[in-house]
Amino acid sequence: MRTKTLVMAAAAAAFAFHAASAAPLPEAKPDDVGFSQAGLARMDDFFAREIAAKHVPGAVVAIARDGKLVHYKAYGKLDPAKDVPMPLDAMFALASMTKPMTAVAGLTLMEQGRLPLQAKLSDYYPAFADMKVGVPQADGSLKLETQLSPIHIHDLYRHTSGLMYGGRPDSASPVARLYPDGVAPAIEGDTQAFIERITRLPLAHQPSTEFEYGFSIDVLGAVIEKVSEQRLGDYLSRNVWQPLGMRDATFAPSDAQRARLARPFANDPLTGKPQSIRLLDTPTKFDCGGACSFATVGDYLRFGQMLLNGGELDGQRILSPKTVHHMTSNHLGPEIRNNVANIEPHRAGFGFGLAVAVRTNEGLSSVPGNPGEFTWNGAFGTQFFCDPKERLVVVVGTAAPGELRKYYREQVQDIVYGAMVK
Repeated sequence: MRTKTLVMAAAAAAFAFHAASAAPLPEAKPDDVGFSQAGLARMDDFFAREIAAKHVPGAVVAIARDGKLVHYKAYGKLDPAKDVPMPLDAMFALASMTKPMTAVAGLTLMEQGRLPLQAKLSDYYPAFADMKVGVPQADGSLKLETQLSPIHIHDLYRHTSGLMYGGRPDSASPVARLYPDGVAPAIEGDTQAFIERITRLPLAHQPSTEFEYGFSIDVLGAVIEKVSEQRLGDYLSRNVWQPLGMRDATFAPSDAQRARLARPFANDPLTGKPQSIRLLDTPTKFDCGGACSFATVGDYLRFGQMLLNGGELDGQRILSPKTVHHMTSNHLGPEIRNNVANIEPHRAGFGFGLAVAVRTNEGLSSVPGNPGEFTWNGAFGTQFFCDPKERLVVVVGTAAPGELRKYYREQVQDIVYGAMVK
């Protein structure tokens, strides 16, 4: 009996290891899909240097082309304080990489005729109709003006609602001083408390006039909950995560998942100041659609591949190709001020679609790519981009919540395109 028990335990352990290390997509040799093996080895060298210099604890990088995985590696440490090696199935706090997933959830409702883009936000939460627009005056005060047009659901997707985040360096608006930071509402209260809190504040701009990064997608998540009559995480799980085989995607990590959470250095390597990722140890009270989810790099690679495939992966269709095309087109027309490049220095030449940045021009950006590339990042150190012309999906996970994260986004994209030989 003891022998049988030991054999069963060993088999279970082997299965668990296989499940954890299983590739998220079919694998291919780099040469078979136009990559240089030597070029991809530069990624190893880069992270080896950065980790040795104690700039970043560790990373997981996944690169797929033509639906085939050509690079899937873990580097460095999961938890620098405990000297835990980084596993491939490390869990990352996705921060704003939650936004594209929330957008996909909303677009599934749009396809059902339940959440059109031109619906008024006040149809779902009436208090938004009464929000005023804060116009800065010469003496530093704010003049409160009535909305010239209502906030539409479309404005939430493309960040033209006038809502914003507090404490962001990319906004010069004095209204920002009145707003909380990105995860504070979800930690401090439930969905209704968030809506009540946010609608008491002024808008930074008239709706539909200016791209201003902020709580728009969190509000979209609240609308999705009202329309679907489900928690956002439950709706995403049933309609996106489970069908795509995104096994670890969640807003509420289990104890077993928490043991795999990637953690940052206690101090920012650039400034020496203390840093942390609050969500790693502080549960949220509602599923904030703009910032609060967790997943593995492998999970997110499958999500990105689904979008690149036009809404389908492994026989599971999430969205139609036409809806994905609409999502990944630029929605900032000439009448809307485009501030996308203010968020990161390499975003010149980008517009914004439905919760993703979209490259609109050759050149201009400091990183290689093609018009049609769609992408977004997370403030805690995650990154993804898809290049339809090159049939390319790249996902990176680091726990690097400081300004250094922007350096990694640029360097990784340079290395990936530098490794492509055809």
